[in-house]
Amino acid sequence: MSTLFSSLRVGPLTLANRIVVPPMSQYSARADGIATPWHAQHIGGLAVSGAGMVICEANGVTADGRITPHCLGLWNHDQAQALQTLLAGIRTYSSTPIGVQLNHAGRKAGTNAPWRSQGASLSDEEGGWPTVAPSAIAYKPGWRVPQVLDVTGMARITQGFVDAARRALDAGVDFIELHAANGYLLNQFLSPLSNRREDDYGGSPQNRMRFPLQVARALREVWPKNRALGVRFNGGEFAEGGLSLDEAVLFARELHALGYDYLHVSGGYNIYSQTPAADQPGYMVPFAEAVKKALPQAVVITVGLIYEAQQAEAIVQDRRADLVAIGRGMLDDPNWPIHAAIALGENPPWPKPYDRFGPLGWPTHRPQEARG
Repeated sequence: MSTLFSSLRVGPLTLANRIVVPPMSQYSARADGIATPWHAQHIGGLAVSGAGMVICEANGVTADGRITPHCLGLWNHDQAQALQTLLAGIRTYSSTPIGVQLNHAGRKAGTNAPWRSQGASLSDEEGGWPTVAPSAIAYKPGWRVPQVLDVTGMARITQGFVDAARRALDAGVDFIELHAANGYLLNQFLSPLSNRREDDYGGSPQNRMRFPLQVARALREVWPKNRALGVRFNGGEFAEGGLSLDEAVLFARELHALGYDYLHVSGGYNIYSQTPAADQPGYMVPFAEAVKKALPQAVVITVGLIYEAQQAEAIVQDRRADLVAIGRGMLDDPNWPIHAAIALGENPPWPKPYDRFGPLGWPTHRPQEARG
C-alpha cells in the first residue's frame, strides 16, 4: 500500500489519503465578495477528485482585505449565506472535507486580477482602495503606498478574522486555514523586509510574530476543537535578508503550541523583485521538511510544483511532510488523485457515476473474469 493513499488523522478529521487541494484564488466572485456559479463548479469538481481534503481560496475578512474586487469575502452575512448554499449543494454528492482560507491582503490588496494589467495595484478611479501594512512600503514601484497599521487597526483586523471564522462555522465548513504566507498581511509582519517598525511589533523575530500570533490565538479561542484549524505560512522568502527558515520554525513552534491541527508550509511572493525558482519541482519541500524535523508530532503540508505521483509518494514515504498539496497539477488534471492512484497501484477513488471510465469499464483492459 502506498503511503500517499493511506489515511491520516488531522485534528478531528480523518482524511482518506494524503493529497490536499491548496487554496487557489479564482478572482471570479461578484463585486460584493459573493460566490458565483464558477465557484460551484470549481469547488464541486475538486470535491469529487479523490483528494483527501479541499481548501477553498482566500476569503477576505474585511472589505479592504480582499486581494482584488472579485475575491471571495466573509465579512458579512450574505457572503456566508452564499457559501452555505454552495457547500450544501456539494454535500449532496461528496463527503470530502472542505475548508476555507481566511486572509487579509495588506499592501497587496486592491489589485487587478493577474490576467488584467499583470495584477497591478488599482487606482481610486479604477475601484481601488487605501491599503494597510506594518510599514509604509509599497509592494512594487508604482503601487499604492500602504498606511501604517496602528494598534486600533490591528484590533479591527483581528476582530475581522474572528467574525469571519464564526461565519465560516455557520456556513458549515469542515475547517479553516489562517493565511500567513505569500506576502499577505500577516506575512508582511513576519518579514524583516516588509516590517521596518521600531515598536513592539517590529525588529526582533518575537516582535514581528506578535501580531500574527495575536490573530492566531484569537482564532484558536473562537474556533471549536471539534473542527480542524490550520495555518499557512512561509518557510522562506527567496530574498536576501528576508524571513529565515529558523524564524519560520520558531513561528511554527508557537502555532503548534497554540493547538493548530496542521502547518501548511509555503514560501516567497512577499518581495516582488526576487521570486522563487518555481520551475524546480518540489522547490518548497525543504521548508516543510525542516518544520517536520523540528516538530515531528505536527501534521505538516508541503506544496510547490509537485505534479508526479511518484514524487508525492516519495515525499510522504520519507516523512519530509505528512500531506502533499497539489495546486497547478489539479488545475491541469482535475482527476489527478485518481490517476495517481492508478500509477501507484492503488484503487482509484473515482465517484461511482464515473466507474465506466476506470479499468473495469474499458473492455480491452478488463480482467478476463470481469468480461460479460
